[in-house]
Amino acid sequence: MTSATPITRVTEQDVMFHRLELNMILSLYGRMVAAGEWRDYGISAMRDVAIFSVFKRTAEQPLYRIEKRPKLRLKQGMYSVIGMDGQILKRGHELKSVLHVLERKLIRAVT
Repeated sequence: MTSATPITRVTEQDVMFHRLELNMILSLYGRMVAAGEWRDYGISAMRDVAIFSVFKRTAEQPLYRIEKRPKLRLKQGMYSVIGMDGQILKRGHELKSVLHVLERKLIRAVT
């Protein structure tokens, strides 16, 4: 008998990325994987935040975290990109504009 990883249940109260948001994130992820910059990802859904974590290698700290915090939508914006050191690289109301900070890294990686 093998031990299985416990499955966490997502409740209606948990924050999740919507399909269009995931499409934008996964489109960028695919381009970064093709460029050899990223290799793995993880998605977390919690009561106050949804997190898309990006890894260079499996089983290490994430290079970047893309977070959605709906409680901040009326303040500085609910989307943010956070670096490995915990520094907020970009925050805003529109996911596309927040992801732009990572797309610039793709342009540098390809050139």
